[in-house]
Amino acid sequence: MIYLVGDVQGCDGALARLLDLCAFSPSRDRMVVLGDLVNRGPHSLAVLRRLRALGDAAVCLLGNHDLHLLAVAAGVRPLHRSDTLAEILAAPDREAWIDWVRARPLAWRESGWLCVHAGLAPQWNGATTLALAAEVQALLAGPALGRFLPRMYGNEPRRWRDGLEGDDRTRFVINTLTRMRFCEADGTLDFKTKDGAADPPPGLMPWFEVPGRASAGEPIAFGHWSTLGLVKRPDLLGLDTGCVWGGALSAARIDGGRRELIQVPCAEAQQPGA
Repeated sequence: MIYLVGDVQGCDGALARLLDLCAFSPSRDRMVVLGDLVNRGPHSLAVLRRLRALGDAAVCLLGNHDLHLLAVAAGVRPLHRSDTLAEILAAPDREAWIDWVRARPLAWRESGWLCVHAGLAPQWNGATTLALAAEVQALLAGPALGRFLPRMYGNEPRRWRDGLEGDDRTRFVINTLTRMRFCEADGTLDFKTKDGAADPPPGLMPWFEVPGRASAGEPIAFGHWSTLGLVKRPDLLGLDTGCVWGGALSAARIDGGRRELIQVPCAEAQQPGA
């Protein structure tokens, strides 16, 4: 059986209950976790241990909180008061955990579903997304990570063009795959609005509602957007259902031409706005 799993964010108890509910067996089953493995929840290191122990049965994508861990570990960013990364950073084998995290992919295709943490630029189809994600994954896993991390943060450029190069290209790909929610019709990214999709500011729309996007019709699964809530469409799955905020941890079974939603309720680990 194949499962796609929404943002865990350090909620190891919920992850354990979800795996039990699915009767998940690494010898038989496979899961893709859609990024934000760590942070804000109480047991980030335990989540990493549980997921790594599953070996090839668990594909774990990078989300913005996972990249934040890399930046904090490198001394590029300070810990935020609501971060729950201290146990990882204090672990005697912390470097092994950091190396494991930075080797995770940014996008993945599983059983016909393109899996990302946040979204796609409207100019990208699935093949383009996977190729650009592989570019950035190679950088994050390689010797240039220390040089790039101080340059990773920033909102520019906000629109894709094929001629983007260097840090601008890498930053745009990261921002799209791990941070985006809304954009303009031409694909210009917006990073201010974090509400749900019911009443977006003028000129903005959810990335998956952009007319004529190149990925239209390709099945896509994503997380990141807890205020959006569960999205279940024939070609779109939004699975961040606010586990860390007291919502649920959600998984979608996608194998065998069927889809089944599995959820476990979660105790609130953070208050919105923290």
